[in-house]
Amino acid sequence: MAAVTVLIPTLLRPYVDGRSEVRLDVPDAGDVAALLDGLGAGRPLLDQRIREETGALRRYVNIYVDGEDVRRLDGLGTAVPPGATVLIIQSVAGG
Repeated sequence: MAAVTVLIPTLLRPYVDGRSEVRLDVPDAGDVAALLDGLGAGRPLLDQRIREETGALRRYVNIYVDGEDVRRLDGLGTAVPPGATVLIIQSVAGG
């Protein structure tokens, strides 16, 4: 297993004890879905803010693995290599 850094946007930080980043151990062959499972484990409110009940990403949530938008890659099946940085961006209305 290797560590992956997940950068947490301000609006989601209350669900991770106010932290701006979370480090997770993921299997070497892990993907975004497995990473979100790990991130959401024990944090059901966080998971509800990121994914629909079906497991799909919410429309207003974007996830990037090492700067690449997962929606332009393999979606939740996008591989997360060891040492990767995963950025979660939650759109905010009202700009």
